Amino acid sequence: MSLVYMLFIAALLLSAILTLIFKAAFEKIGGTLYTPVRGGTARAVGVAPFIVIFIFFPPPYNYLIAIMGIFAFFDDIIGRKKVNNLPFELGQLSRGLGIILVMWMGYYYLGPVSILVALMVQPLNIADMQPGIAASTIIIMGSFMALILYLVSGDPYLPLIIIAACVGYAPLDYQGKIMMGEVGNHSFGVSLGILYALLGNYVSGFYAWGSWTTVLIVFALLILTSILIAILRRKNLQNFLETKLKIIDPVFGDYVMDVLTGGGLGDLSRRIILGKRSVVIKNRLGIFFGFRRLVYNPYSRND
Repeated sequence: MSLVYMLFIAALLLSAILTLIFKAAFEKIGGTLYTPVRGGTARAVGVAPFIVIFIFFPPPYNYLIAIMGIFAFFDDIIGRKKVNNLPFELGQLSRGLGIILVMWMGYYYLGPVSILVALMVQPLNIADMQPGIAASTIIIMGSFMALILYLVSGDPYLPLIIIAACVGYAPLDYQGKIMMGEVGNHSFGVSLGILYALLGNYVSGFYAWGSWTTVLIVFALLILTSILIAILRRKNLQNFLETKLKIIDPVFGDYVMDVLTGGGLGDLSRRIILGKRSVVIKNRLGIFFGFRRLVYNPYSRND
């Protein structure tokens, strides 16, 4: 058995063991690490695969994962506490700082594409709102990247570690008994982003196409990941957009746009940019691409 597959099995087993340990610990600790949803669910158990990925990924990439995972775990622990009269929660501030630090530090290792690597946390965060969806996304995209990186470089090690960490964690998530939490979906998001960036760097370096090739490749894979999540969450997203946001007859573009821009940080951005304004999209092309969801402002005077 090759070293790569031995490490794969080791990562899988460690992730499974840590998942059971953290599930039991968070159920006992309670507080923000335990929610009554679905009869009682331990949150932030994604700290288990986060630790595994950090251990098995080489530097400097595990530094980026560590930064994002630690700041995201602060969010899980803090919960939904407000920052005085400011328009965001303390946890959102922690995650936001983590994203900025990944962009800044990642620039020295990956170049400008580090911005997109950090933004990969968004679609994975939305995926984690439904049992098993984030895990399925990670396994599918991880497998895709393992195949592609094997074909272009002969080295599928990093995607196999991500798959192993997710597979060891996933069974209880599919059953709805645990949740990744911000620490899990954010660290997995950055991990996938790193894979995308490495593929982009390899292709741009091989063909001498320049760094913007990497940016375009990572952006395309970010969109592909978001489309996959929109497909997997299609029914839930349709119900959410119709009942909560009152978007009539949502189209697939609305689903993808929700994955790309939904959630607390997306709504905070809309609040900063739009204030209390409400924007109505009637153009067919705009509707097709999901602009109704993009400009939906929960803080508008009409809501």
